[in-house]
Amino acid sequence: MTLIIAGLLLLSIATCIGLGSGASDPNDVAALRSLMSQLQNPPQTWGKSDDPCGTPWEGVMCSESRVTMLKLSTMGLKGTLSTDIAQITQLHSLDLSYNDLSGTLTPNIGNLKQLSVLILTGCKFSGNIPQELGNLSQLLFLDLSLNQFTGTIPASLGGLSNLYWLDLAKNKLTGSLPVSTRDTPGLDLLKVEQCNLQKNQLSGVIPESLFSSGMKLSRLHLNGNNFTGSIPASIGLVRSLEILYLGGNDLSGSLPFSINNLTNLNELNLANNKLTGPLPNLAQMSSLHTVDLSNNSFDASEAPSWFSTLQSLTTLKIESGGLYGQIPSQMFGLPAIQQVVLKNNAFNGTLSMGNNINQGLMVVDLQNNSISSLKLTASYKHTLILFGNPVCNAVRNSNADFCLEL
Repeated sequence: MTLIIAGLLLLSIATCIGLGSGASDPNDVAALRSLMSQLQNPPQTWGKSDDPCGTPWEGVMCSESRVTMLKLSTMGLKGTLSTDIAQITQLHSLDLSYNDLSGTLTPNIGNLKQLSVLILTGCKFSGNIPQELGNLSQLLFLDLSLNQFTGTIPASLGGLSNLYWLDLAKNKLTGSLPVSTRDTPGLDLLKVEQCNLQKNQLSGVIPESLFSSGMKLSRLHLNGNNFTGSIPASIGLVRSLEILYLGGNDLSGSLPFSINNLTNLNELNLANNKLTGPLPNLAQMSSLHTVDLSNNSFDASEAPSWFSTLQSLTTLKIESGGLYGQIPSQMFGLPAIQQVVLKNNAFNGTLSMGNNINQGLMVVDLQNNSISSLKLTASYKHTLILFGNPVCNAVRNSNADFCLEL
C-alpha cells in the first residue's frame, strides 16, 4: 500500500511545478487560513506569508499559483476540518492521515471535482460518510479507515468509476452492502483492486451481484463484520483475487465449488464462521501461502491431500475443524512452511514429523487432539505443543516441554 500511495503522491507532485509563477490564488489563501483557524496547532510555517505558493507553507504544493496538493500526514494536528476546504477547487490530493482530527466530514468535500487522492486514515472523524463523495469522479484512491464513521456505506460511491483503492476498514459502519440495481447505484467495484471493509458492523448477505468476471479485484477484506448467509458462488468469477478474508462473520452453508477457480489466491481466511459441508479442495491454488479455516462446522474428515502438496504454504490454521486420523508427515517438510496450528481436532495415532523437517518451521500447535505417541527426530528444535493429547499422559513425557500447558 505504501508504494501505491507514494506513486500517487509522486504523480500529484509531478503536476505541482511552477511554484513561483505568481501570487497564490486569493480563494486558496482564504481557504488555507480557514483551515488554519480550525487547528489548535497548525504547521509552524503556515501564515508566515500571504503567498503559500511563492513562500511555501509546509505540506502545501502548488501549480501555476493554485494549491493542488495538501500533504499533512502524521503532523500531530488537532482540530476539525473546515468546510472551506471545498474552496481549493484545483486540489488533486488531500492527505490528512494520522492526525488528531475529529468532527464530521463536510459534505462540501464533494465539490473538489479534481480530487484523485483522499487519505484520512487514522484520524477521529465521526458521523456519516457524506453521499457527496460520489461526486468526485476523478477519485482513484479513497482511504477513510481507522476513524469513527457511523451509518451506512453511501451507495453513491458506486459512481466513482475510476476508483481502484477503497478502504473503509475499522470504523463503525452498519447496514448492508449497497449493490447496483436497474434503478439505484451501488458498489460496482469494476476497477477497484483493493476493497477493505473489515472490522465494521456491516450485516446482511454478501450479494451475488457484487462479483463479476470483469473485475480487477485482487484484495477483498470483509472480515470482522456480521455478514450472514452463504458465500456467493459468483466469487469464483473474480480470478484476479489474491487475498480473500471473510473470517469473523456469521456465514453459513457449504463453500461454493467455484471457489476452486481462485487459483491466484495467496491468502485465504474463512475462520470463525458457521460454514458446513466438506473442507474446500485447495489443491489447485499453487500460490497459496496462508490458510485459516478455523472454528467452523465442516464435515469431519481426514487431512486432505493438499496439506502435503502446496509448495508455497507458510501458515496453515484449522482449529476445531473436525479433522481426524494421521497427520501427514510430508506437511512438515514443505519448502516454505513456518506455522501449523491444528489444535482442537481429533488427530490420533503416532505423530511423525518425518526426516526432512523444514528448519523454518517455527510453531507446530497440535494441542487437544488424540495423539498417543510421538516419533520426533532431534532435528526439530522449535515450538511443538501437544498439551491435551494422550501422549502427554505417559510418565516419561509429562514434564517434556511439548506437554506443558501454555
